[in-house]
Formats: sequence, structure tokens, C-alpha cells
Amino acid sequence: MKALLIAGSRNPEGQTARAAEAILQGVMKAGGEVERVWLPTLHLEHCHQCNPQGWGGCRQMGRCGGCDDDFAELVDRVQAADAVIFATPVYWGDLSESMRAFTDRLRRISTHEDGKKKLQDKIAVGVCVAGGGGGGSPTCCVSLDKVLRTCGFDVVDLLPVRRQNLPAKLAQLALVGEWLATLPRSS
Repeated sequence: MKALLIAGSRNPEGQTARAAEAILQGVMKAGGEVERVWLPTLHLEHCHQCNPQGWGGCRQMGRCGGCDDDFAELVDRVQAADAVIFATPVYWGDLSESMRAFTDRLRRISTHEDGKKKLQDKIAVGVCVAGGGGGGSPTCCVSLDKVLRTCGFDVVDLLPVRRQNLPAKLAQLALVGEWLATLPRSS
């Protein structure tokens, strides 16, 4: 099993990183391979809404043709993975800006059969980590679930985490990683 982490956090040692790393440690403990991607370190643009109707290559070809950035390469990595772990800090009850930019464009290419077919039924796990008061984790999970299912992912777990319960949830996150590594590979 090869699991790809897509992290929407700028801090590779922060709370979101700790939560994601616990899942990855579980995957590795169960014999799986892991790869880590930190979205803020990539050059990812927001959708340019290429034509007057607000679409472009995403709707016509299932790929983005309007941005010269790291998006296409990252989509290839998502498609090659057996499972994808989406980990995001929670900002105002929603995804981080880098996660939103990536998932918005991923959703757009998924409107075309060619863009969706390699994502269809691919295993996904979401982790939404709130600092501050922590109350936005559940609503962030709902937002992440909606966009991932629209893309065609098989979302097998969503984990709301807050800074107040992160230490207690690390063991649960590791168990999710171990379990994830036992699932049948995505086609």
C-alpha cells in the first residue's frame, strides 16, 4: 500500500503535521509506503476560469490547461497512490487556502470522465486540525468530505482534531493508518 499525504499546512512541525505523521507512522508500521507533499511548498495557482463561461480544459479534457504550475504533477502522484490522506489546518471552520486551491481545481478536472476515472473510488482519509478554540474541525470535515466525494474518492474516514485533544487522538490516528494499510488497493 502506498499512501500519499497531502498537507495544507505551512508548518511541517505543527499540529496538523503531528496528526498526519501519526497516520503515516501507522501506515508504515503495517508495512505500507508513504510519501509526503506540503502544498504551501509547491507552486499551485488558483483556478483561472479560462474561458468566458468560467471553465476551460478542466471541463473539456479532464485536465487543467490554463496554469503553468505543479498541479498536473501532483494529480499524477494522487492517481499513482493507493490511498490519499488529506490533512489541513482549520481556518474559520474550513480548509486552509492551499488545500482549498488544490481541491477546487481537482474538483474541476473531475467534472470530465478522463479527469475522474483515475480518482474514482480511490481511498481517502481526511484530517482537519483546529488550533484556537477548536470548534471548526467538524465543519471543516464536512467541507473536505463534500469536495473529495465530488471528485470520486471513497472517503473511508474523516477525523476532526483540535489542539486540546490532539495528544489523546495521536494513538487513534496511528490506528487509522494501520487499518488504512490493510485495505484493498484502489484500482
